[in-house]
Amino acid sequence: MSSGKDERRPAGELEASVMAALWAAGGPLTPGRVQRELDSGLARTTVTTILSRLHEKGIVGRERLGRGYAYFPVQDPHGLTARRMHSELDRDDDRETALARFVAQLNPDDERLLRDLLEPGLVTGPESDLVTGPESGEA
Repeated sequence: MSSGKDERRPAGELEASVMAALWAAGGPLTPGRVQRELDSGLARTTVTTILSRLHEKGIVGRERLGRGYAYFPVQDPHGLTARRMHSELDRDDDRETALARFVAQLNPDDERLLRDLLEPGLVTGPESDLVTGPESGEA
């Protein structure tokens, strides 16, 4: 096995792999356990660094386990995607233009879905609480 710079993976890809392992686990994992789940040849210290960075970003939580930590995701994959979209939008000084361009680039099915989500009373199922909030439902 050679070790050249061309074999290095981008941090985003490593973070995505770590998150996939945490979501699949269904419970907190230590860095060593994440390393074994990934089965990718990454050093445990590398996995620990990735988990620490994800914790600093608020993407994973952690609980004390012995002298170290066990990590767990704080959002499901859809929540993380939404968080990233908000983060990108927050970086732009002109939210209106950014949103307008985002909507203009949607395919017709996604545009229709977005319209349905924004139209009060049209969303049903578990997603409806995400749009209207549980407090706006019938008592």
